[in-house]
Amino acid sequence: MIDGDPQPRPDRCDEVLIALRRVMRAVDLHSRALVRSHGLTAPQALVLKEIAAAGELAVGTVAQRVSLSHATTTDIVNRLEKRDLVARTRSSNDRRRVMLRATPAAVESLRRAPPLLQESFSGRFAQLPEWEQSMLLAALQRIAALMDAERIDAAPLLAAGSVDGAEPAPEPEPEPVADNGADLVADEPPPA
Repeated sequence: MIDGDPQPRPDRCDEVLIALRRVMRAVDLHSRALVRSHGLTAPQALVLKEIAAAGELAVGTVAQRVSLSHATTTDIVNRLEKRDLVARTRSSNDRRRVMLRATPAAVESLRRAPPLLQESFSGRFAQLPEWEQSMLLAALQRIAALMDAERIDAAPLLAAGSVDGAEPAPEPEPEPVADNGADLVADEPPPA
């Protein structure tokens, strides 16, 4: 800011917007790569990993463990079941309960799948000192407030689009990015 001027420097605001855009693009690109390479959205992979790791779980337990609503988790499981990646069976302890198991095809798909974006992020974030983690959290919460987004329901999942397990829209043409990051999208190809 310039002596008492309440407006932030335009270049600082641009830097924040560029950083936000890069985060959004990283999430989008990772989500699309996961769909292309393994046919799974990030929410589907997260649910499938949870089921496979436990061996057998009820839908409600999966929903709690992945911090998604029961309805969203059920929708994801339905999609996974249609693709023969999840099987539903009656609990041996309580025949009223339906349990979920990952199929051998799911286990093989997960074995080949890259780590989810939030897994690599979580590992790196955990290595930061406590003060830096707190600073980042406060800054992101403030950004959410500045964007009037603090009341939007969100799961701790880095994925593009909805978390209902549906595949993202077809991939658009890549966005050219200027070397200095100042121009995020070019409407025309650079001059020859």
